[in-house]
Amino acid sequence: MAERSRIVLKSGKDQSLRRYHPWVFSGAIKKIHGTAREGDLVDLYDNKDEFLASGHYQQGSIAVRVISFEAVETDQLFWDNKLANAWNLREKLGLLSEPQTNVFRWINAEGDGMPGLIVDYYDGAAVIQMHSIGMYRNQDAIVESMKKTAGDQLHTIYNKSDSSLPDKPGITARSGFLMGKQERGEVKENGYRFYVNWVEGQKTGFFIDQRENRKLVGAYSRGRKVLNMFGYTGGFSIYAMGGGAALVHSVDSSGKATDLTRENGELNFPGDARHEAYAKDAFGYFKDMKDAYDLIILDPPAFAKHQNVLNNALQGYKRLNQRAFEAISPGGILFTFSCSQAVSRENFRKSVFVAAANAQRKVRVLHQLSQPPDHPVSIYHLEGEYLKGLVLEVE
Repeated sequence: MAERSRIVLKSGKDQSLRRYHPWVFSGAIKKIHGTAREGDLVDLYDNKDEFLASGHYQQGSIAVRVISFEAVETDQLFWDNKLANAWNLREKLGLLSEPQTNVFRWINAEGDGMPGLIVDYYDGAAVIQMHSIGMYRNQDAIVESMKKTAGDQLHTIYNKSDSSLPDKPGITARSGFLMGKQERGEVKENGYRFYVNWVEGQKTGFFIDQRENRKLVGAYSRGRKVLNMFGYTGGFSIYAMGGGAALVHSVDSSGKATDLTRENGELNFPGDARHEAYAKDAFGYFKDMKDAYDLIILDPPAFAKHQNVLNNALQGYKRLNQRAFEAISPGGILFTFSCSQAVSRENFRKSVFVAAANAQRKVRVLHQLSQPPDHPVSIYHLEGEYLKGLVLEVE
């Protein structure tokens, strides 16, 4: 095994690792033996020189992201096993053989034991986003393992890490193709068809984590007038139309997203006059709203990516949900979400509670929602449960 830096933790700071939490914060470190560079694999020891784990070192608040609680060498076999294990889980979930769905998350960072790595699969095209220097430095081995694992079920690999990788001296992430050249594709999700542009779209191109929640929107939509706020490329809107909605309005501040929403509408329901898409700001749309809606979906982008802006984010969720409570028709259904990892489920519920009270509406909780099983959460790292949702009946 190659010689690598040893990091010794302060007394008592080893307890989280003994509970298999995959992060080590910089304040827990007592001493670093050797020269740990950005992205290096390092070994972690307690104050009595007992081995605890191995992980990728990175300067910052989270100093080490653990990739193994056993002493290992990150050779090609290590990554082969990691990628295959994640692929096999998706196979157990039926996602590799489901004829009506050919898009899923292949690697979900800590949930699959690979902190800092996201891989989404779009009918043969895999899109990578790396959030740590350690994963970036292992890119070649990871890509080789992807090819071995997926075989002929993989024709394109696109690395989209330029916006996700931390800005570090000497590290320049460039997005680009690592296999194939396909920039855009048509995928299926629960039988509905969607155009996905993984090169120009947000994140990896499509919000796969809302698959089951979109299906639930469809179940509630029959005969309702639906407003899909922050609609992006229209996922919720398509399910609402398929569920028999009387009308569906999609709103997003991005003109490009709105155009793609219209394309997806035509792809599934050509010439259907029930749907229209508007490129407008959410608060501006609520202010000028002329239609009465009895099903509203709020799926905003992350209001808080870090704890230091948490209070502002909670105020944002409160304001947004209050506008929805004030606007929705009596007997209406509100689907409201937060995708901010920094916002706890409890804090999100409190923000929505205050919004309901301020709007003076009677509200009942019908469902509490999360991410689907191809976005697994380690029981030792509950921070990975980033998607929170509520389905509410508003009297």
